[in-house]
Amino acid sequence: MLNNPTHHKLQQLRLHAMAKAFTEQLEMPTITQLSFEERLGLLVDVEITARENRRLKTRLRNARLQQSACLEDIDYHSPRHLDRTLLATLSHCQWVTSRHNILIVGPCGTGKTFLACSLAHKACLYSYTAYYCRISRLLGDLQLSKGDGQYVKRMNEIAKTDVLILDDFGLSPLTDEQRRDLLEILDDRHDKRSTIVTSQVPVKLWHETIGNETLADAILDRLVHNSYSALIPCLLYTSDAAD
Repeated sequence: MLNNPTHHKLQQLRLHAMAKAFTEQLEMPTITQLSFEERLGLLVDVEITARENRRLKTRLRNARLQQSACLEDIDYHSPRHLDRTLLATLSHCQWVTSRHNILIVGPCGTGKTFLACSLAHKACLYSYTAYYCRISRLLGDLQLSKGDGQYVKRMNEIAKTDVLILDDFGLSPLTDEQRRDLLEILDDRHDKRSTIVTSQVPVKLWHETIGNETLADAILDRLVHNSYSALIPCLLYTSDAAD
């Protein structure tokens, strides 16, 4: 007699998954073989799983990953010489916990964006937030945001994101304003959050690509420091090699 009121109260408490599982339990003829604690434990597990799945779905939606990719789908048989051992290490997301960056460099069409999105997807699975953007579009949007009063808000959102993907670095020259915005982004995130950068330009040429010697020094100090680097055809190595 108390079943319907209990179901209704679970719904009122927004325990929707638990309420559904409770109804399903009532329809199971063998459920009485379990103790009260066991039945309650099953209901709690269902609710926790449902909430974790909803949060994951929200993180992936907000990440706006350019490709639907995951590390398990990487083809190690293609001639890119991916370092399977290092990728396995990165798959545990300790690099996010340690606030390390990842630099992915290689020719067009070699899967740089796929690899970056795969790493960000894994971070989302580990309850970290992520956000993908092409660097040219991000810097352009920031310039527009200065005119509508959203610049500070946008910069704060970027600074709080656990994993930021800056795709296609170095495809076009940076203006002085864009260099300064990029430095602000990386300075806010330095030793606090992780950043993934993809580029067709070798790391040793990034200083020249950025253009301004002083700003380039500051940008690369914050980006290359504490980073993993991936060359595609992929040799994965630590930041010492990137220097």
